[in-house]
Amino acid sequence: MTHLSLRPWLFSGVLLPVLLSCTVVLAQETRSYRLDEMTDMALKHNPALQEAATLIDQGRGAQATAAAYPNPSITGTLGPGRTREGLRDSNFFERGVAVSQPVEWPGMRQARQRAAEAALAGSQAAVDASRLNLLAEVKIAFYQLLLAQRNEELIMEALASVQEFQRGVKARVDAGQARPFEALKANVEVQKVSNDLNHARHVLVVGRSRLNALTGGLLGKNFNVQGNFVSPPLELNPDGLVASASTQHPTVRRVRKEIERAEHSVVQERQSLIPFVTISGIFQQEAAETAYLARLSVPIPLWYRRQGEITGALSAKQRAEAEHAKLQNELVAAITESVEEAHAAQDRIGVFEKGLLKQAEETLRIARISFQQGAASLLEFIDAQRVHRQMLLEYTQAQASFSVEMARLERWTGELR
Repeated sequence: MTHLSLRPWLFSGVLLPVLLSCTVVLAQETRSYRLDEMTDMALKHNPALQEAATLIDQGRGAQATAAAYPNPSITGTLGPGRTREGLRDSNFFERGVAVSQPVEWPGMRQARQRAAEAALAGSQAAVDASRLNLLAEVKIAFYQLLLAQRNEELIMEALASVQEFQRGVKARVDAGQARPFEALKANVEVQKVSNDLNHARHVLVVGRSRLNALTGGLLGKNFNVQGNFVSPPLELNPDGLVASASTQHPTVRRVRKEIERAEHSVVQERQSLIPFVTISGIFQQEAAETAYLARLSVPIPLWYRRQGEITGALSAKQRAEAEHAKLQNELVAAITESVEEAHAAQDRIGVFEKGLLKQAEETLRIARISFQQGAASLLEFIDAQRVHRQMLLEYTQAQASFSVEMARLERWTGELR
């Protein structure tokens, strides 16, 4: 009796906390995330974006280097000496100090500083481009995973419906009201929908893995996304989007700053033909002499005139200009393609919403009633169900396709919506 009275207490004191902890773990494993939560995590924890941010520190370091002045140098001399005066030796200490300061040509120094400023601005634009690409990738992965979840839900609903009718067909076959072939067809359809469900779940695993990688591995393997697809706007103007991209896209700004940096580098190399001037002040003391001297040292660019550096700077400028022209053409092509894909998806969405979904749903309802009343065969009901599920899937795919193209347009235009 004592052991029996202790069982409820043991259950409440030991098993109940364990069950509650298991419930909490399962809830944590199946947490759902919104799109804004995904983008926030990606911006904070994505390693590629963190790596790109180091470019700004490098640019600031190069700017500090470009603004630095050449260091002076100090030379000191000290040592014993001897002189003969009237055949008599005289010992003394010689000592001297020389202070030298290189002086840069102002035109070269200014060109170097402006090149460093352009390089820093280009690094900031490169970080903005990395951020833009990351956000677009997160949105695309989010909408693709949302599509995979909707597909799984549709297949699970279809499987439940087919299993329900499988049981009804089996009962009719057992009662002698239907041929055994009807049960075989129902079993085949259940297996087919089950295979579709397995494939859909594999797609879910891949989609979760991609989003987990983009957010720095914080999501784990078991999570869902929640939200809606992008609502189609009334109009997308490709000419306006191209004009917007040509002015504000961060990659365009980066390439333009690269052209500017190359131009200043060309000026710097040409100004380097004028050599540094070194100014020195000298104090020297010997046995009976003390001297205060000034010295000016100017190297003569007689043999080497920096032809290689000038040619390399000009080549870098031409390469940056070619990259700018190539980028402009690629953006025009990418924006045009995305706009056309978005328009096509928008047209498909309109077709479904204007009546195709209702027609498929009504066809399925009539086929279900007809099959239950014996007026339609199982094969006709299965075909109606397949058509209905395919219509819902294609409608969801059109919504996802439009959302993905809008995310790609954000990437190509450089404008976040």
